[in-house]
Amino acid sequence: MIFIDGEKLQGACSCGKPHTMDTKAVIIEPGCLKKIDAYFEQYHIAGKRAVVYDEHTYNAENLIRPAADREIVLRADTDAHDELADEVLHNSASDIKILIAVGSGTVHDITRYCARETGKIFISCPTAASVDGFCSTVCAMTWKGYKTTLPGIAPALVLADTDVIKAAPMRLTLSGVGDILGKYTALADWKIAHVLAGEHFCERIEQMTEKALKTVHSCCEQIPEKNEEAIEQLIYALLLSGLAMQLMGNSRPASGSEHHISHLIEMHPQKLGVFSSALHGEKVGVAALLISEYYHKLTKTEKIGSRVREYAFPSKDELRSFYGDDLIESVLNENKHDCMNGVTPEKLIETWPNIRSIVSEIPLKKELLPVYEKIGMKATLSDIDVPEDRADLLFEYSPTVRNRMTLMRIKRMITL
Repeated sequence: MIFIDGEKLQGACSCGKPHTMDTKAVIIEPGCLKKIDAYFEQYHIAGKRAVVYDEHTYNAENLIRPAADREIVLRADTDAHDELADEVLHNSASDIKILIAVGSGTVHDITRYCARETGKIFISCPTAASVDGFCSTVCAMTWKGYKTTLPGIAPALVLADTDVIKAAPMRLTLSGVGDILGKYTALADWKIAHVLAGEHFCERIEQMTEKALKTVHSCCEQIPEKNEEAIEQLIYALLLSGLAMQLMGNSRPASGSEHHISHLIEMHPQKLGVFSSALHGEKVGVAALLISEYYHKLTKTEKIGSRVREYAFPSKDELRSFYGDDLIESVLNENKHDCMNGVTPEKLIETWPNIRSIVSEIPLKKELLPVYEKIGMKATLSDIDVPEDRADLLFEYSPTVRNRMTLMRIKRMITL
């Protein structure tokens, strides 16, 4: 059993900002779904409850279904979107006080969004070690076709039943590994934004995410053998990463340029012309390899003074040509207050040695690839149903998906 006391994580911090934690506790334990009523009593959680599943999870042979006043079974989908959220909202009567998500990341994002919209208590019961968003306060949603992050609420309680999680399809588990290994580039992007633009940075939160990352990297080769301890450590790392996001108040510690590539693929922009059925963590894992290789090449040059130019965001016409009419307004709205405002060529040249040092901490693609191959993770764009010749489009336009400073966005100031 692994127990994390949420109360001990919150409070004053050396970073200068107090952190709040709404999750009372995280319990990782075999059979904990059977004890849900006891845990509810222990943490003073009471009221009528609706349990949200997707159809695959609901029909899983090994699942223990918590007692419910209402069960909401959604069609299985690889993406959380507005239609599924509407279905949950429609079926969440006013007398329901608790929404319980039993499933993987998609079900959790939908349920946490609906809990916030209706003022209900949100409980997380992950059934697969597939993503790191179980403890997050934000929802990765496709809203009217645009991949965005919407506000949700943190779970009051997380019950991760390892008897259920270890029986999940290996594909879901490897997706979780991909989501965690993507933190190498996400953390680098965060540190670079701190160095270049003074973006707020918290060492404590960074260390939590780093711990999650190192925990998984050290044990992931045992996961295909369904090693119970390795899978327990993976779900622990995923939940720890989510708690780090909750403390931060956003996804910054866990999501950078590698996630932006994943989100761009999920949005199906007109010019990209692809549809990928890959899981979120599969796409993030592949993108992490691409970003590692790109960042190391970009920072190979020690001095870049002659190559630096003023920053310029893509024009509206260029973005419309790429995204199409259905997505253009959402993209422009997301980037209305550009995160790169105030970043000068002089500042980039001054901080370039620090940026190069940060990138040097990212494992090289040739160091990560053998791990992917050994455990059977997807490693190339072709593996996730994206033609290899789309890489340049992904590099060029993925930074426009989020108004977040990453080295991939900064590279618009560098003549390649």
